[in-house]
Amino acid sequence: MFVSVQEVCGQISPVRKDLLDAAQDHLDNLTKPVGSLGRLEEFAARLSAIGGGAFPVETDPALHVLAAADHGVFAEGVAQNPQEVTHLMIVNILQGGAGISVLARQSGMDIVLLDAGHKGECPQDSRAKRINDLEVSGNLAREDAMSLELCEKLVLAGANAVAEGVQKGYKIFSVGEMGIANTTPATALYAEYFGLDPKEITGPGAGLSKDCIAHKAAVIAGALERHRKQHGKADAMQVLASLGGFEIAALCGVVLGAAALKKPVIIDGFISTSAYAAAYCINRTVRDYAFLSHASAEPGYQKVMDCLGEKPMLHFGMRLGEGTGASLALQILRSAKAVYNEMATFKDANIATDTYLQK
Repeated sequence: MFVSVQEVCGQISPVRKDLLDAAQDHLDNLTKPVGSLGRLEEFAARLSAIGGGAFPVETDPALHVLAAADHGVFAEGVAQNPQEVTHLMIVNILQGGAGISVLARQSGMDIVLLDAGHKGECPQDSRAKRINDLEVSGNLAREDAMSLELCEKLVLAGANAVAEGVQKGYKIFSVGEMGIANTTPATALYAEYFGLDPKEITGPGAGLSKDCIAHKAAVIAGALERHRKQHGKADAMQVLASLGGFEIAALCGVVLGAAALKKPVIIDGFISTSAYAAAYCINRTVRDYAFLSHASAEPGYQKVMDCLGEKPMLHFGMRLGEGTGASLALQILRSAKAVYNEMATFKDANIATDTYLQK
């Protein structure tokens, strides 16, 4: 188990390029034209290198870490659903009725739920763990969402969720979230980390009207102004404390923890990617271990991808969150693993390379 965020970050090292090259050599010697499986080969090579070059590549068992929280900025009228929905959805997720519950069950992915601080009792369920005594974050439009100390505590809790998972034998992790109004802190983080205009990247979230989106963008712009006056040019962790959310901080820790323990981590949509962005700004090497699962339908998502230099795996027009896109991406990574582990080489199949390519 980690004892500090500094320890987590200190254990993060880049994936070795020689292992990536060796994995690609293996893929190039499989019974197919070179590169013919496209990005599936990219994913397979990365999985192999993350795993230290061991053969066969492993992607199971898989653990989905879902963090949930409530947000003080809800008071600014930035969400159309009542805040009570956060608690109701936590219960629904654990009872098996939510979108992520169904897709995780279908894909054989286990779920652990981190209650990062919401207005309700943490359900009595072995898969749920309360990691914060507060019920709601500060209203980021008027004050910091949380103290720097609490932010680091939540990041550490996320990293230790990975450490506990590794101890239990999990090989791959994914992140998802639940929290009414959480597209607002996510958008604020993107704007501050990457210098983006809130007017250009603020979207409807769970279904806001055009006028409400404009109001939401104005709230975010005000939050950015408040943050800059209070903190100036702050480091990535202070930005997260000032403009983020409890669940976003915890998921940032999951990303950092997975990288520290050299495990692949699948990133879900708009809000989960803001947690990845925070982790990336804290330690850019996390990108070696992360797989961006799907392109969120939120209008600002592509601008964020341009800033991160990332290309999501799937384009399904999804914007539910929870980790639904990550659960689908897991299936793609399993396919990449199967290709790497199970396809015959030219030598195995007694096929001359030149003869095969001439066909």
